Amino acid sequence: MKKTSQFALLSLAALFFGGSLQIAAAADQHGRDDHGRDERSRPEPARSEPGRPQGRGPVQGRPAFDAHGQVLDGRYNHGRYYPPTGTIRPSLPEGYRPYYRGGDRYYFHGGIWYAPRGPGFVVVRPPSGLVISVLPPFYSTVWFGGVPYYYADNVYYSYQPDQNGYAVVDPPDNADSPAEAPDNTQDNTQTDLIIYPKNGQSKDQQAADQFECHTWAKGQTGFDPTQPGGGQAGGSAMSRSNYDRAMSACLQARGYQVN
Repeated sequence: MKKTSQFALLSLAALFFGGSLQIAAAADQHGRDDHGRDERSRPEPARSEPGRPQGRGPVQGRPAFDAHGQVLDGRYNHGRYYPPTGTIRPSLPEGYRPYYRGGDRYYFHGGIWYAPRGPGFVVVRPPSGLVISVLPPFYSTVWFGGVPYYYADNVYYSYQPDQNGYAVVDPPDNADSPAEAPDNTQDNTQTDLIIYPKNGQSKDQQAADQFECHTWAKGQTGFDPTQPGGGQAGGSAMSRSNYDRAMSACLQARGYQVN
């Protein structure tokens, strides 16, 4: 009877111990399964998409691409989005300007260049030497060797007085190391003006109007605030005042309040 009791106790212990091992094994397998699911559910690292230009990364935490797949141009803290080179669209945007260079046609709008391709138009880089009358609505002024360059969407422009316009130029040799602007220059055409869109004009429309008025005011007064000394010997305060008056008159005629 004593031996039978001992055998029963040993059987119960073995049963309990075996059950514990099975529970532990099941828990361990469950943990491995959860780990596997966690690993599979983790998003894959972002990959560079083929055909999209690199090296124009986010500015101040902004995403590299917008909702339309346009690339953020972060060079010189430019901070604008543009479609990648090679993008094809079926038609040109409203308000484009046509240009010709060496018998080839180009179209310009909002800092973006297009060329005809088949039934549509492809985003391209313009050829050096092509001259435009008005700079892009948004641009960044950078200085190299005391000379201002105007930058937008990986394209550099330089003012050409003999052509009364801005020519597309090759990037400066030291393009990665721009200099500080000279102390005697103003590189913002509306530095002294406060402009309010009374008719609810969009930012793009306001920028286009400002540059067109700048071109007109420059032609009327001979003063160009984007150039050292206004492009005049001595850069007289009277010339600047006349320029501001011309700018104000042009902008007010287009529905802006100017102070």
